[in-house]
Amino acid sequence: MKLTILGGGESGIGAALLADKHGHDVFVSDRGAIKEAYKHELESNGIAYEEQQHSWDRIADADEVVKSPGIPDHVPIIQELVSKGIPVISEIEFAGRYTTAKLIGITGSNGKTTTTRLAHHLLTTAGIDAGMAGNVGKSFARSLSEGRQYPCYVLELSSFQLDGIRSFRPDIALLLNITPDHLDRYGYKMENYIRSKFRIAMNQRAEDVFLYNAEDENIGAYMQNHRLRPRLQPVSSRMIEGRHLHVGGSIFDMQQSSLRGRHNYMNALFALQAAQLLGAGEADLQRGLDTFVSVEHRMEWVGAIAGVEYINDSKATNVDAVYYALDAMEKPVIWIAGGQDKGNDYSPLMDLVKSKVRALVCLGIDNQKLVETFSGIVSTVTEARSAEEAVAQAAGIARAGDAVLLSPACASFDLFKNYEDRGQQFKEAVLRRINHKSR
Repeated sequence: MKLTILGGGESGIGAALLADKHGHDVFVSDRGAIKEAYKHELESNGIAYEEQQHSWDRIADADEVVKSPGIPDHVPIIQELVSKGIPVISEIEFAGRYTTAKLIGITGSNGKTTTTRLAHHLLTTAGIDAGMAGNVGKSFARSLSEGRQYPCYVLELSSFQLDGIRSFRPDIALLLNITPDHLDRYGYKMENYIRSKFRIAMNQRAEDVFLYNAEDENIGAYMQNHRLRPRLQPVSSRMIEGRHLHVGGSIFDMQQSSLRGRHNYMNALFALQAAQLLGAGEADLQRGLDTFVSVEHRMEWVGAIAGVEYINDSKATNVDAVYYALDAMEKPVIWIAGGQDKGNDYSPLMDLVKSKVRALVCLGIDNQKLVETFSGIVSTVTEARSAEEAVAQAAGIARAGDAVLLSPACASFDLFKNYEDRGQQFKEAVLRRINHKSR
């Protein structure tokens, strides 16, 4: 088969390697620059590629096209391919053809990475041979292209990846929540985004399992009007009692876990039930909870200076994620927020901000919306243009017993490469202050 791959990132290179392994004629095209490490992989495997351009004649000379999840369906090149009858699929769809492993697919607006990593950790702690891929770490296609094949994979799946599936089917699907996010990708219509998330279950069969948040209004409304084939297994906050989780007749203690906050307890409920379905026992699951290390940039404790805690939640790029973060805080908060606004409605945060936030440091190029929204709610509102400046301002405001929380509610691309870069710069600024104090 002639296969064109649009996009030379982790997803595209993984698909290229898997396609080459199975004898397909592969061509990779990226309108931007391809990283040197990825070019080396393509060249060492004899895979043709181009960068800084899209050559239409070469791209269209394909039986099928695999596109990067970062490329929207509405761009002209995709529309042109579709109009010519050339199938355009995602890397997840392509990779799924080359495995018979049990698949746990995890999606949701918030908590995907934590739940994916926790589910994988619980399974491996229980002695179940499982791989982890998708929107976290290696692409699914790359994992399958390598020599090591796992009988089970835990996959983090974004809505962008799900948009390109046709027959991909997880044995166990997890839908954690649906809150407004990426609406610019979906014509600013929430119903389009909701449909995208539910694609995770569209090919499931009666013998498969669909775990869903029973208290999520968007999920509930969709399920009232759409019949799903798999066995439905609801997950509810009623299964949380203090720091104890009630799952499948067992009670799990979260006292020793690095996970904090009801949103993370919900993530744990999903992961525990998925692991139970694959045979993990109670003692191993408890041991997995006790030994799990929280995900970087997600409510990550960085350090303390003069009785003030510093917490990195840079991954909180939407309002709902910030809601969970503020809700989990047990100390007065100096809140660092801001960046590239995605059409945010901050009204759901108002009560939490009033009760928990002492000061707001706006970290971004254009902070007007944040400043206007919270100036009458928070007594102190300042602006910063770098992580270093934001940490310095927060430290100047904070007093012993406070917590400085970076939880931006916005994308990072105005001042940073990505949310990881933003979180890393925040951590480095905090650690410099810690080291200076210790001298």
